[in-house]
Amino acid sequence: MTPNQTDRIATQLINFLVLIVVLILLFLLGDIIFSGFPHVSWHFLTSPSSSFSAGGGIRDQLFNSLYLLVLTLLISFPLALGSAIYLSEYAGNNWRTGLIRTAIEVLSSLPSVVVGLFGYLLFVISFHIGFSILSGAIALTFFNLPLLVRSIEGSLHAVPDSQREAGIALGLSNWRTIRGIILPAALPGILTGIILSAGRVFGEAAALIYTAGQSAPILNYADWNPTDGSSFLNPMRPAETLAVHIWKVNTEGVTPDAVSVSAGASAVLIIVILIFNFGARAIGNHLYKKMTGGK
Repeated sequence: MTPNQTDRIATQLINFLVLIVVLILLFLLGDIIFSGFPHVSWHFLTSPSSSFSAGGGIRDQLFNSLYLLVLTLLISFPLALGSAIYLSEYAGNNWRTGLIRTAIEVLSSLPSVVVGLFGYLLFVISFHIGFSILSGAIALTFFNLPLLVRSIEGSLHAVPDSQREAGIALGLSNWRTIRGIILPAALPGILTGIILSAGRVFGEAAALIYTAGQSAPILNYADWNPTDGSSFLNPMRPAETLAVHIWKVNTEGVTPDAVSVSAGASAVLIIVILIFNFGARAIGNHLYKKMTGGK
């Protein structure tokens, strides 16, 4: 067999394996979306859920998921940005840096159930925060940090060294070079990493069962006081997210239209995650072309 024939066979085998992966993904997404989308309506998206009567919606669960996502990013992004800047621009190749990278890898390999149990024991029980959006956001910060740190660090590493050298040649300090040159150049990749991590956080369920809770009290969207128990902005209230709601509806068995509710909620969840992923690519490409002058 000639080298060209070997190369052609290997290429066809790789293409076949990639095709299998794509078909599996399309089958899963297609089954969930086509099974659930007929149950999605404006009433379904804007009405509160009902455990003991048919016709409930996912309004509060959808808002809780978005609110929890925003709080998680507000906590995790500054930590991830500082860590990524240190690892990329300041840290040397020594045992301390190796220890930090090992800690990040170990943190990324922790099962979400373990993170949820840790959050339950520490924040819900020991710190007496209780089942709340804040407890869930802090727990998801541990879950989200490794992905954010790696994506931001990769974006910073992708900036050419010539831009760092240009900043130094202009007499700028290391920090001013990072702030004024490197971070703007890495912004498209950083935003892409944020949106991709947001999709992962939005679909998380196991960690939130033990921290944010499994109840969804009726919210007052006219109450803008975050200290009121019924306010939609109160971070100390329990909050059932969309992913937890799907799990709860299928396990409790008390909702009359559990099949249609779980199917519709699953379709909404998948569609939102797809929007996060495709949006990340679109925004990243747009910013890259805008900042580099490419077409």
